[in-house]
Amino acid sequence: MAAGTPAERLRTLLMAADSVTLLTPTHRAELTGRHRVGPDGRLRVEVPADSGAAHELAREGDVPVVVHVTDLAPIPMPDRVRGRATLTGWLTVEGLRGRRPDLVAVLHLATAGITDTGGTAPVDPDAFATARPDPLAPAEAELLRRLDADTPTVEQLTGLVPARLRREDARVRLLRLDRAGIVLRVQSPAGSAARPHDVRLPFARPLRDPDQLGARLDALLGRPPRRVSRAGR
Repeated sequence: MAAGTPAERLRTLLMAADSVTLLTPTHRAELTGRHRVGPDGRLRVEVPADSGAAHELAREGDVPVVVHVTDLAPIPMPDRVRGRATLTGWLTVEGLRGRRPDLVAVLHLATAGITDTGGTAPVDPDAFATARPDPLAPAEAELLRRLDADTPTVEQLTGLVPARLRREDARVRLLRLDRAGIVLRVQSPAGSAARPHDVRLPFARPLRDPDQLGARLDALLGRPPRRVSRAGR
C-alpha cells in the first residue's frame, strides 16, 4: 500500500506534519510549523528563542536530538493518525531568524524510520537527502476535504471496497490521497474490538500534479472523461 520509497514517504510526511516534537538531552520543544527540508535535503528547524532547547543549543553549539513527527488525516475520524516518524542525529546552530530572534538549526541525520499506510521501514539518510515529496502533498488536505464533501463520489469509491469489508454498519472515510491513488479507512461500528482496515484504490497511472486528479478519478470510477471547454467553441 506504499506510494513511493520510505525516503519519499518521510519527505511527504514532514511536509504535512501535524506534530513535530524535538527532544534534546534535557529539554523538549514543539516545532510544528517551524520546520522545513531545504534544497540540500537537510531538515532545518526554528527553535523558539525563549525555550530551554534554544538555550541548550546556544550554549553547546550542537546537541544529539530525537525528532518525533506525527501525521493526521485531515478528515475527522475516531483515529486520525495515519503516519509517524522518528529521526535522530545532531542538531547544529546555523543562525538567528525573526525579531525575537529564534535559533535556526540543521539536523545532521543519523537514523530515521517511518510507519504509515505503507508499513514500517527504516530510511537511509542519503536517500532522504535526495528524495522528493509526493507532488500532491501541498494540496492534499484541501483536495481530500473537497472530495469528502462530494457525497456521490465518496459513495462510488466506497463501492470499490472489497465486499467482505463493507458491512452495513461499517463507516468508510477518506484517509490519504497521493500520486498513486486513494486510501480509504474502513472502520467498524463504535464499541467493536475490530481494528480498522485501510484499503488503497490505485490510479491507472500516477499523478504528476493535482490538475490530473479529476481524470484519474473518472477512470477509477468508470465515469466518462470530462470535456474540456475551449474559448470560442
